[in-house]
Amino acid sequence: MLGIGKKDRELDAAVKELAKADTLAFGGVGIASQILPETDAYRHVERALDEHPEQARKKVDWLLQHGSPAGKAYAATLLDRVDPEAGRAAWTRLRDDAGEFTTFSGCVMGRATLRGYATERLAGN
Repeated sequence: MLGIGKKDRELDAAVKELAKADTLAFGGVGIASQILPETDAYRHVERALDEHPEQARKKVDWLLQHGSPAGKAYAATLLDRVDPEAGRAAWTRLRDDAGEFTTFSGCVMGRATLRGYATERLAGN
């Protein structure tokens, strides 16, 4: 029972990190390929969805409603992974959101709107 409480706290901390995220990065960034706190949190929630899907899914649903633009993008990506239909519905709702965030793909930094990012995901990009 003690271990479950720790896992709950770790999942809560990861979701809080994603909720305030202003950067979307799924791998290492920069020349040093540094893992950002947001990326680490995303990976933690991703594992939680495999280990205890019902509890983690509730957290992802909350993140989709209450997160920053980047946090919502992380949530929709997670949903897409475990429930493609729910993921598509999330991206459809998010394509009306004009919120902005920073993106990283390796060493390349950019800016995106949630609207544009969701539209790309729905187009399969």
